Amino acid sequence: MITPSVSIIIPVYNGSATIAQAIEKSLEQVYPGTKEVVVVDDGSTDNTAAVVSSYPVIYLKQENAGPASARNFGAKHAKGDVFIFTDADCLPETGWLSNLIAGFSSNDIGSVCGSYAIANPEKQLARVIHDEILFRHQRLMPEFPRAFGSYNVAIRADLFRSVGGFNAVYRNASGEDNDLSYKILATGRKIHFLRGALVAHFHQTHLRKYLQEQFRHGFWRVKMYHDHAHMITGDDYTFWKDMVEPVCVLISFVFFFIRPDVSILAVSAFFLFELVFAAVMMRDVRDVFFSGCVFTLRAFARTFGLLLGGVALILTIIKKGKKNLRGNAPMLI
Repeated sequence: MITPSVSIIIPVYNGSATIAQAIEKSLEQVYPGTKEVVVVDDGSTDNTAAVVSSYPVIYLKQENAGPASARNFGAKHAKGDVFIFTDADCLPETGWLSNLIAGFSSNDIGSVCGSYAIANPEKQLARVIHDEILFRHQRLMPEFPRAFGSYNVAIRADLFRSVGGFNAVYRNASGEDNDLSYKILATGRKIHFLRGALVAHFHQTHLRKYLQEQFRHGFWRVKMYHDHAHMITGDDYTFWKDMVEPVCVLISFVFFFIRPDVSILAVSAFFLFELVFAAVMMRDVRDVFFSGCVFTLRAFARTFGLLLGGVALILTIIKKGKKNLRGNAPMLI
């Protein structure tokens, strides 16, 4: 097998606190073929540029347009046969690059993705987020899943270009990786999941920011399912629990205006539901109660994001319909 050349592409926005470590860990990867590291500055206003300039990498900068756009910009200038995407707050572990490339064990494999380690285990919220991800990766994800995360994935360059790369309409990190996964699967190529290809991630440590991120995920998930309706029942990372949560939240929300006492009971029952899953997912029993609270709040944040995303989608469809009517008006007269 010919050793492919690789381009490690790292988008960064105001990531001066971690980008140096991410670059160093990427440069340290032992690889027999040609390797380049491409850092795309997505309009940072901190000293990211100064930090990156001290390393032998390809540095690109664009006006702030989101991580999907930044990855596409990096891919446009990358020369590798394989594009490898990770994030500015992810630290590739030893053997990461070689493991990903080895995952292209047959021609029908279009992309290879890996899993997470944790870079900040001393933070409770970070541990909770990480333990849930590990549960999903270890219990749910098959060897050939239907989705990958853009924090740790290798994609054949020709395939990436042929499907149009990431959809830059996703302005935040909120579903552009799922969208690309589904487009790759539609070509007949497979996604290969390797649990041993790891990047250590600095998970979110502030609850408010985490809930804001989850609200955005809910908002953009509406567009994702509108574009890929066949994936609405799950994609090997999500499972039935993720489908039940919005229903439970909506029930408790509706009863809040009709029977507040019933709403309180519904929320209490929902919290117990989340607590059971927290007990299963958490590796440290001391994190169970806290994670149950986090999961409950997250469900409300995601659901409200879904509702707003649904409204935005309906308004967009109506707006497009009006434009089409105006555009066709001369033909109707």
